[in-house]
Amino acid sequence: MPERTQRATPNPDGFNDHFSGVSRCYAAFRPSYPETLFTWLSDIAPATGEVWDCATGTGQAALGLVRHFRHVTATDASRKQIDAATPHPRISYRVAPAEASGLAAGTVDLITVAQALHWFDIGSFFREAKRVLVPEGVLAIWTYGAVFMENKETDSVLQEFFHSEMGPFWPAERALADSGYAGIELPLRELPSQAFGMSVSWTREELLGYIRTWSAVSRFIRVNGHDPVTDLEKKLVSHWHDGQRHRVSWPLSVRTCRA
Repeated sequence: MPERTQRATPNPDGFNDHFSGVSRCYAAFRPSYPETLFTWLSDIAPATGEVWDCATGTGQAALGLVRHFRHVTATDASRKQIDAATPHPRISYRVAPAEASGLAAGTVDLITVAQALHWFDIGSFFREAKRVLVPEGVLAIWTYGAVFMENKETDSVLQEFFHSEMGPFWPAERALADSGYAGIELPLRELPSQAFGMSVSWTREELLGYIRTWSAVSRFIRVNGHDPVTDLEKKLVSHWHDGQRHRVSWPLSVRTCRA
């Protein structure tokens, strides 16, 4: 397993918190995962009883999982993220770090980690995952890479912003996500991979709301004292009119392993 490199400055609760300050935007603008992913996970899990959605954020994955599983325990280390999550009668939201879920041993059919493994103490989390999984239980981790757009002019502006302007402000852990977690050795028997993708039809305002949830944008604002997305919007206006919708897509890398 590769060593983790730079860590963000821990907050007083003892974890690297990049998202509590943008929890409302996170809940409103982070994209949903494809239904085909949740269907596939329910097919490969040994049962459709209990799921632990670790680092749930504001519940994007939990809400997809609960359509296929009886109950989801959705945890996040951030109280603000949990407070902003969408309620559901069969989702139990609570504050807990990835490395100490509080779940009983051998009780979980499926563990999911959506766009978050790179923020963990990975070794400690894998030990916790093995502890709580039932025999034949499945651990699924996934991440999506840089956003891209079908409109070439708009995509060119967006890629310049993502790679060049925000490049120095991405936390070092982000490199693991950009690799699709390819360099991480899973702790259990790896299963064959499946291809998935995400795509939405967004207005300019929706895209900018999503970009404001990026950890790099939060770091840029802390360092420079102003919002770089305001300047990005000025560049996009000539290519993207008010109310106009464009296709926005992300590649999705999914890896799974079985106890």
